[in-house]
Amino acid sequence: MKVWEHFRTITAHKLKVMLLCFRVGLFKQGLLHDMSKYTPTEFLTGCRYYQGTRSPNAREREVVGYSTAWMHHKGRNKHHFEYWTDFSIQSGRMAGVKMPVNYFVEMVMDRIAASKTYKGNAYKDSDSLIYFQNSTETDLMHPETRAQLLYVLKMLAARGERYTFRYLRHLLKKGSY
Repeated sequence: MKVWEHFRTITAHKLKVMLLCFRVGLFKQGLLHDMSKYTPTEFLTGCRYYQGTRSPNAREREVVGYSTAWMHHKGRNKHHFEYWTDFSIQSGRMAGVKMPVNYFVEMVMDRIAASKTYKGNAYKDSDSLIYFQNSTETDLMHPETRAQLLYVLKMLAARGERYTFRYLRHLLKKGSY
């Protein structure tokens, strides 16, 4: 088990998210971001399946068929769109609920920090957009949340952090997207 390596990775990621959140005014969320990663359910799984180049949850999913750590994590962290799913009366299926703007902005910061953590010095502002465009798990994301995330990640890729963070602060001040 790679205890020290996993601890360093999740702590580096958490600190990156915290500093990014601070830049847009999400102080409490920045401080409390991903605290569940230090619980035994998530931490021990992370140590067991640690690879250093991607989430250990992906490896656990490959080995076991599902990820107990991810199920624990998404149910406790409102910055994941998967938290914002519910049974839809209209469709009779699970469906995404539009994320509140403060959790949406934290999700953006989480994605940027994850890209910076896993890419290291090779990080580019387009990395989060490329990851999002290649992902298939966004079917449960609310259409407005998905559209806004795509808009923001394209903005980040084209205009950089300073411009994008100014826009995100505007959304937070407005209280919606």
